[in-house]
Amino acid sequence: MARRGVSVLLVGALVAAGVVGCSADPESAPLAGTTATSATDTPTATAAPSASASAPAIPAGNAPADSFAVGVRQLKRNRDGDRPLPITVWYPAAGRAGGKPTESARAADGRFPVVMFSHGLGGQPKDYQALLTRWAAAGFVVAAPMFPHTSGSGQPNVLDVLNQPADVSYALSQVLALDARDGDVLRGRLATDRVAAAGHSAGGVTTIGLFTTGRDERLTAGIVFAGTALGVGTAFAGAAAPQLFVHGEADEVVEYAAGKAVYDKVPWPKAMLSLPNGDHGRALLGNSTSLRVVADTTTEFLRWTLYGDAGAKERIASAAARDDVATLDNHL
Repeated sequence: MARRGVSVLLVGALVAAGVVGCSADPESAPLAGTTATSATDTPTATAAPSASASAPAIPAGNAPADSFAVGVRQLKRNRDGDRPLPITVWYPAAGRAGGKPTESARAADGRFPVVMFSHGLGGQPKDYQALLTRWAAAGFVVAAPMFPHTSGSGQPNVLDVLNQPADVSYALSQVLALDARDGDVLRGRLATDRVAAAGHSAGGVTTIGLFTTGRDERLTAGIVFAGTALGVGTAFAGAAAPQLFVHGEADEVVEYAAGKAVYDKVPWPKAMLSLPNGDHGRALLGNSTSLRVVADTTTEFLRWTLYGDAGAKERIASAAARDDVATLDNHL
């Protein structure tokens, strides 16, 4: 979808929802327009607990030092029978690192943390392959659902973003179940207690929802690319979960100030990677210097939050400073 069209739709929805720059958010506001979800598959999104200011529970450990080959597979899932959610999964695979992802390759030995990624309005998971395969090569299983009403070409239903936090929680349940499924390529390969969420634009809105009114307590960290609040409020909830925001200061769709306003309300360890010349998403979608900086910084953040790698935490600042394309507000 044309960027101008995305801008008009997303900004219009933000204005209609009246959520950008709100000075007072309810501790647990409902997600207006959300649909009912299955209690067996998805944690409830109601009555989210207040945010804990305690230190995040990050067990000490070490992230893999070497890169992996990358495998890819598709899962066909459907939430409640009327929300088809095909899920693309990239994962560390056995074999020589480098090259294109291999369909249904044998998984590498080990247990790997999971990252749930949410695409932007009019997008789809494969649009972000340049970034997401870097995470998989670093030792993460990356699962990206394609949402039923905000993906691909045509006229997306912007306000269906309000239903997407529950979609991600459902998709996470489906992915984690693979760890115990006989014969599955990921059987015994998932660190099911180490899970993060990330997303771009409308997917960033979705990710914020997973830590606010749609809090999924299985998530221990979040990455928000060019996102802000949309009907999900900014009352962060539950156990402390470090957050990394990434935003271009020249973003023509979601204003930098709108993302910064939500970031400022995060009560937990947090950092914001700002790209002075960055637009709404080029740093995620191509082979650019900005992509390298964003990929390296986010990878070190995930190594720290999901593997407990203290050295990775120290490398976040140096990764962000590389090539002078970004600045980092670091409160981790």
